[in-house]
Amino acid sequence: MSNTNSNILHTRGILLLVATTLIWGTTFPVVKETVVSLSPMVLTAVRFLLAALVFVPWLQRMNARLLRDGALLGIAYLASYITLAIGVETIAAGRAAFVLSSNVILVPLLGLFLGRWLERTTISAAGLAIAGIGIMSWEGGGLSLGDLWVMGGALSYAVYILLLEAATLRHPPLALSAVQLVLVAGVSTIWAAPAMVMEWEAIASHWGPLLYLGLVVTAMTTITQAIAQRWVSAHETALLYTLEPVFAAIFSFWLLGEHFGARGFLGAGLVLIAMVLSQGQAVIAQRLGRTSPDEASVLSLAVLPPTELSSTELSTTEVSR
Repeated sequence: MSNTNSNILHTRGILLLVATTLIWGTTFPVVKETVVSLSPMVLTAVRFLLAALVFVPWLQRMNARLLRDGALLGIAYLASYITLAIGVETIAAGRAAFVLSSNVILVPLLGLFLGRWLERTTISAAGLAIAGIGIMSWEGGGLSLGDLWVMGGALSYAVYILLLEAATLRHPPLALSAVQLVLVAGVSTIWAAPAMVMEWEAIASHWGPLLYLGLVVTAMTTITQAIAQRWVSAHETALLYTLEPVFAAIFSFWLLGEHFGARGFLGAGLVLIAMVLSQGQAVIAQRLGRTSPDEASVLSLAVLPPTELSSTELSTTEVSR
């Protein structure tokens, strides 16, 4: 593949991931209004069930490798959800967002164990992004058990990002998304079934927000991630995901009238600087011929075997992604 085509695909992947984080950012005001009537577990189950139903036709393309890789992705994604859900029961939403952002550094560090080289610029950009989110959301306090659970969520999602980078090279994005979403939907529906029966009237009265969360926030972004990571490396993906709290703060300010003061602007600025720093390094690396998509594909094969605040605020964090 020529450098020109490589750059075009890389840019498309970046734009898809930015769009993904923008969509995730819209979920905070939507969820904040919805969890008043629905419990987080029911909201989670319904959105994944709706998303999975969209992908049922692509289950016909099932094979052993697709089932294996999709199941691994689903397990990693579900693990991140469960550990985050447990963690936010005891720590504030802003603090959870900060701890969860640690996956921006966990992804490249895990990549080291797979024999990948790590640029100083990558570490610098990750550090800036974490500092930016910390300024926006950190509320202080010592380390707690809740922090450890959320850290487990960050680690699980870092594993998910690395697995997805490898799996997208083996399978069509729609079929891969189908397997992982059906697995997550099945487990979460079994988990929330008793509560879903009790809250059926509330589910019916909130069909608009639920359809948006299920079809757009969950189904659409699962596809965009799977497509984008064919062209964007795992550590770049993790860094781009730090834009989510920035977009969430902007939409909360715009739609809910929440405060967005000097700390918010400073933190958002640091995250954006990290984005520019990271992409500048990516452009230089591509021009030097060090990270073409083909080389990245070879490296990513190492990931899988070769044969993929208030109670309302806490609930919002739990079901945001």
